[in-house]
Amino acid sequence: MGHNNRAATAPWIRTRLRTAPGAAAALAVLVLVTAFLAAAFPRAVDAYETKGLRHDIRTADAGRSVLEVSRPQPGLELPQAQRDAEARSPELTRVGAGLLKTLPAPLRADTSSVAYGVRTTEPALADEPWLPRPDAVPPKLSYVAQSGLKDHATLASGAWPTTPREVTSDSREVQGAVTEETAAELKVKVGATVELLTAAQEPITVTITGIVAPRDPRGSYWSADPLLRTPSLVPDPEAPFPVFYWTCTVLLAEDAGPALLSTATEPALFWRIPPDPAGLTGRDGARLTEVIASLESGPGLLKVRETAGETAAFATGLGHIVEANARMRDAISPVIAVAALGIGSVAAVVLLMTGSLIAARRRSELALMRSRGGSLRGIGGRLLAETAVTVLPASALGLLLAVLAVGEGRWWPGAPAAAGVGLLVCVALPLRTTLQHIRPTLHGAREDMVSARPSRRRTVAELTLLVLAVGAVTALRRRGTSSDDGTDLLVSAAPVLVALIAALVLVRLYPLPLRLATRPMARLRGAIGFLSLARAGRSSAGGALPLLALLLALATAAFGGSVIAGVGDARDDAALASVGADVRVSGVSERTTLPDELVRTVRDLDGVRGTAPLRIEHSVALPEAAAGDGGADGSSAGTGTGSGSGSGEDVGAAAVVGVDPARYADVARATGLPAFPAARLKATGPSAPLPEGTESDPDRVLPAIASPSVAARLGKEPQALDTLSGNFKVQVVGTVPRVASLSTTNFLIVNSAALEQQAPTTLLLTGAPDPGKLHAAVEGSGEEYAAHLRSEERARYVNTPMQAGAERIYLAAVAAGAGYALLAVLLSLLQTAPERKTLLARLRTMGLTTGQGRRLLAFEATPQALLAAGGGLFTGWATIALLSPGVDLVPLALAGVAGSDTSPVPLRTDLWSLGLPAAGVVALAAAVAGVQAWWASRRGSITELRAGDSR
Repeated sequence: MGHNNRAATAPWIRTRLRTAPGAAAALAVLVLVTAFLAAAFPRAVDAYETKGLRHDIRTADAGRSVLEVSRPQPGLELPQAQRDAEARSPELTRVGAGLLKTLPAPLRADTSSVAYGVRTTEPALADEPWLPRPDAVPPKLSYVAQSGLKDHATLASGAWPTTPREVTSDSREVQGAVTEETAAELKVKVGATVELLTAAQEPITVTITGIVAPRDPRGSYWSADPLLRTPSLVPDPEAPFPVFYWTCTVLLAEDAGPALLSTATEPALFWRIPPDPAGLTGRDGARLTEVIASLESGPGLLKVRETAGETAAFATGLGHIVEANARMRDAISPVIAVAALGIGSVAAVVLLMTGSLIAARRRSELALMRSRGGSLRGIGGRLLAETAVTVLPASALGLLLAVLAVGEGRWWPGAPAAAGVGLLVCVALPLRTTLQHIRPTLHGAREDMVSARPSRRRTVAELTLLVLAVGAVTALRRRGTSSDDGTDLLVSAAPVLVALIAALVLVRLYPLPLRLATRPMARLRGAIGFLSLARAGRSSAGGALPLLALLLALATAAFGGSVIAGVGDARDDAALASVGADVRVSGVSERTTLPDELVRTVRDLDGVRGTAPLRIEHSVALPEAAAGDGGADGSSAGTGTGSGSGSGEDVGAAAVVGVDPARYADVARATGLPAFPAARLKATGPSAPLPEGTESDPDRVLPAIASPSVAARLGKEPQALDTLSGNFKVQVVGTVPRVASLSTTNFLIVNSAALEQQAPTTLLLTGAPDPGKLHAAVEGSGEEYAAHLRSEERARYVNTPMQAGAERIYLAAVAAGAGYALLAVLLSLLQTAPERKTLLARLRTMGLTTGQGRRLLAFEATPQALLAAGGGLFTGWATIALLSPGVDLVPLALAGVAGSDTSPVPLRTDLWSLGLPAAGVVALAAAVAGVQAWWASRRGSITELRAGDSR
């Protein structure tokens, strides 16, 4: 009977996981979170780029985004029957279906809103006496026989236009309809008739059988040609003076197109195809631009003409929309790359610190295995296997959570990122651990910074990094975050390199002041101060890797916070420049004055703190420039003197603003505008207030505050002005750079009490009145008045998914940077925790009390925490100061909003983003030290001081 003499051995991986389940779980959680962030970032970028492209196309004006194929009417050389057939619905439908098939990917059509038909390209004069004539000019009407009217409108009154008989070029009676807006403005009623002349001057009678209401007035069916929905009052370009006439479109029956072929209105066949952005992704933008260019003047146009005819033309503004989206994406991407590289670097360093902590904890175990014949390959293989069992599932789970959290985005960019996190940990941990045991180490060798001496290789490496950092920062300051070839990774990594150099410099300089401080401490009676400083100066917890992680995290958090603060400040400034104060009440027309009752009602609302009435008159002609004048006598009240900036401009007109000086100065002060010199506009002497109804003397001289450019033109002497508020002379007594509620830089501010006409056209308010009550009070005074709130204007600047997505990424960058900074502190303290426990146990045998032990650990951790916090503050501030000239936040802050200021938006230091993470580092270090001291005091000294312990 044989016996199996092989010794039973437990599996290595199972044994290790059972021995240290807490360490394995902590490593798995760290890898899970890091893999989730790494995989979620590219998916989040894809998601906001995709949503941004779809949003831009979906919200663009239909006249710009629609794809339109058109061709002139069929040739006159063709038989009449063939010409009529080509203008009827069956043939138009066949061509339209063919055009939909020719659209190349990724361009897709919204088939529910496709429209086709026959239209007039030249409006026809309508002489019917019942039609309105604003300036005694008859209206000009366009006609269209368009498909799908019943699907896109509801019948308000009358009946749908039909074709009782087949319509041909010889037909002289057709039916039509108009929208409710057209009927209201042009006084059209059901049963009314309009005559349309043929080329032979024979009348075609168009009978209005119905009035329709659009189902979706903003949809492409009605908005591709706005005259279908809404009439327009337009100026006559041929008149010697401004006169206006009405123009609109009459909707004929769908098969009434052949009747238009006999007119002299240059009829054309058309197919309008709105794009469907639902299937587009952010990466389709470049391909979409190529496809549109091909359809406009390339191979795609040849295919269109094969279907629609040799004379067909393709037109769309979709290409411009896609190009604008691409410009915004290209401008935002480099700024996002700064955050991505910063957080990625912090995460990599923290993972390496985790590997160093695990290697330090297992050093004695692996040294024993090595001394008993274990090979480096065998030890490394086992470490790789036990690490992979924990790390790879955590990486896969992080990828899965990222896919679930960010539902829209490409899968493949996130997968390599999550796999890279797992690979880094699986390779770095075994490699870092086994490299320590290539050569046998003496027992009890010092591991603190006393034995650490910078080598020549380290010096060369630091100098190389210094050159790279200086080059990156210099390039960023000169040309911004983007280059001609796209995102420059070296430039985007400039904050990382600056933090790296700062960490290496601080590590070299850190022990020197501490060792100098130990000399006076040694003369004191207590040993706590001397021991804490001596150990802090020698501790390996203050090495390059922990300090690098902290500086990277704090610098990245500061950079991200500055981006968010700069964007917020830029939007606040833009909203203030647009509104002028917290609230602006004005007329819809520039010359509409506000009634006293409205001013009193708004002024008495709850929440209103101050009001300032303004009388604004635009485009007041200025006299010729004063030769040889250097500007106003008064010194500048804003940013320059009267002869300051703008003196070289040719200013022919300016806005004249009448204000109550004291009340306007209060509003300017409350809203943060430049200080206003109210005393210089005091109405005394010749400029004293005019009694109501008194005519202004043209020779009266009013003191005025002007913009620098207007002050330079008017000079020092009084200049005459002719305004609707009266005729008078002005003399510039000072300058300010801007005036509330005006975007123009050419203005004059005078005392409204000295004007002949004093009724305000604008009312500025400070405070926070209830928006609902405010709008109700203004609307109750008439439709010609409107209220504009600064808060509502501010909300307009977060209107694109691309901007909102980029801001969310930067918020996540700030949070992740702060979290990794705190984790780096915790790891650095945990690495030396066993040593601290042993120290306390030994000192307790010498009479050290529990309170003294807590103070010792707290004092020991404080210098390192202060070094990291101070270095992080300095590095973050220096990074922002160095990089702010090269970073413009306009695409993040204001792009895509009509009428917004597009002046550069630089980075601004955010004190909260600088201070909070740094304070958290110090607080966490003190808390961990206190917990370690408390925990060590609960355990007996015998537990820590075992015979033969190497600690």
